[in-house]
Parts: sequence; C-alpha cells; structure tokens
Amino acid sequence: MSALMIYGATGYTGRMAARHATTAGMNPVLAGRDAPRLAALAAELGVEHRSFALDNSATVHAALHGVSTVLNCAGPFMRTAQPLMAAAIQSGVHYLDTAAELDSYHLADTLDDKAKAAGVMLLPGSGGSVAMLGCLTAHAASRVTDPQRVRIAMHVAGSMSRGSAISAAENLSAECLERHGGILVSRDPNESKEFDFGAGPVACTPATLPDLLTIWHATAIPNIETFVYVSGDAFPTGELSDLPEGPSPQQRKANRYQASVEITAANGSTVRSVLDTVNGYTFTPIAAAEAARRVLAGEHRPGFHTPAQLFGTGFAETIADTRVFDI
Repeated sequence: MSALMIYGATGYTGRMAARHATTAGMNPVLAGRDAPRLAALAAELGVEHRSFALDNSATVHAALHGVSTVLNCAGPFMRTAQPLMAAAIQSGVHYLDTAAELDSYHLADTLDDKAKAAGVMLLPGSGGSVAMLGCLTAHAASRVTDPQRVRIAMHVAGSMSRGSAISAAENLSAECLERHGGILVSRDPNESKEFDFGAGPVACTPATLPDLLTIWHATAIPNIETFVYVSGDAFPTGELSDLPEGPSPQQRKANRYQASVEITAANGSTVRSVLDTVNGYTFTPIAAAEAARRVLAGEHRPGFHTPAQLFGTGFAETIADTRVFDI
C-alpha cells in the first residue's frame, strides 16, 4: 500500500496540502465530511475522494482501506485527532497532522506504546510551527555540550485563518505552562522575555505551545519555556465565523514568520539561533506534503515522533525559503 489520504482536504490548509501532494505525484485520496466540495476538488485535481465523518469508529476504519498514510488537516484537532489516530492504529496506517494544539501531542504520547505494537507512526505537527521550532532547537542544541534549558519564541505575523482562530479560541482557557526539571508546571503568564528575531530585541509573551512536549520528547532537555510575539492582526476580534477563510497569497507573501531560540548548557554558556521563513500558512501545507512524501517513500518508525527527530535537524530548511542562522 502506498496511498496517501488527506482528511480535511477542502479546508484552507487541506486544499493547499492536496495541491502540493498532487503536484509531487502522490495522487492523494481526498477526504472529509463535505461530499460536494470534495467531489469538486477531486475532479479539479484528478484524484479519488471519500466522504465520511469521524463519529463512528467502524466507518473511519473502513474508509482507511487501501491507505498507508493519513494526513489530518481538519481542525480543531481536539475533535479530530483522537478518532483518526485510533483508526490509524487499528488499520496499520501512519498518522500525520498539522496540529498546533498541545492536547494532540499529549494524545500521541499516550498512544505511543499502542502505535509501536501496531507498527504505526504518529507524527503530529508534520507541518507548521512544531517542525520549525523543533529543527531550530535541535540546530542550536548541537552547538553546546549538555544543554539544560530552552527558551524559544515564535513570531506570528499577519492574519490567522478562520480555522486557526476558532481552534485558538477554544484553547484560550489552557493554563500557562513551562517545563521545569522535566515536569510541566504553571508559570506566570505576565512574565515576558525579550528575543531577537534578527532586527533587535522585542518583548515576547509566555504561551503554552506544543513544543513543551515535542522538544522534550525529541531532546530530553529538562527545562523549556515557550513564548510568542504577535505583529499585525494575527489574533482577530469579533465574530470568528465571519472571518475570511485565511490570508490571501499577497498577505502571506507580505508577512514572514521567524523563531528565536536561546539554549543554555550545564556550564552556563548560552547560544542563540534564529529561523526565518515564509508565512506559516505557506510553510505548513508544503511541509506537511513533503513529510507525507517522505513517509510514503519509507522514512517512518513506529510510535510517536517529531519532524526534527524523524527527518533530521535540517528538515525545516528544505521547505520553501527557510534559513537558520546564529546570532
């Protein structure tokens, strides 16, 4: 079996991922709940489609017949990750997604043993900030001996997609966390820190990002703090359902993303590195499609993994116009 299924293929990110996958010759099976939209997109791309919801495990299992890898682009992932991960393990199908929600990674971690026993890989965050920040951290950590602390910040520029805004709103009540001594603990959400993204230091706000789990999983560095810096109208106000589906190509081109990391070693020495890339909504579908291509080509290991852990430190730099430099 070598077929890729993209679930949520008619969404903002899913459509772009489907087009990238088709251009790369993967001939994905498009899937989701909206049969008319799926049929139209499948006809446009010349590929197969399957319409199904995720509320019946037998239906999901049957829909994965003949599929070897599923890429989940359907948020909020707090609703879609569990049924698709469970069905993937049952069906012997590798699971990828584009989630930016911590709960999806906790779920993958919880299902690690079951996935290993089934010979199935769980790769949440195959595209997006987890791939960016994981690769940046691995690069910087390689510059010191015995890294003990990671402080990392994401610069989110431009507007959010409607789906991302809804997912973020549903997760706003999440406690502000950091990892201390390997354990997730509460932290003061008002304790900002300055990071340099390449144009001078700016104050960044503490945020509970999935990298608190993924960086720990990939590196075992015991102390991790995550921050965000928002510019433009990245976090919209008003009725979220009235938002545009996502930023236009022109808006994405005008708003690049950056990430900045500070690694402290056991001896107190500190190094800093920066990642500069295209807009996150451009990076994510390209990276997710490339991750799926590599998995289909045989780059996979059973259990829960991160993109940097599976594909190596340089994975992010293979995506679009992405570069990492030291400061």
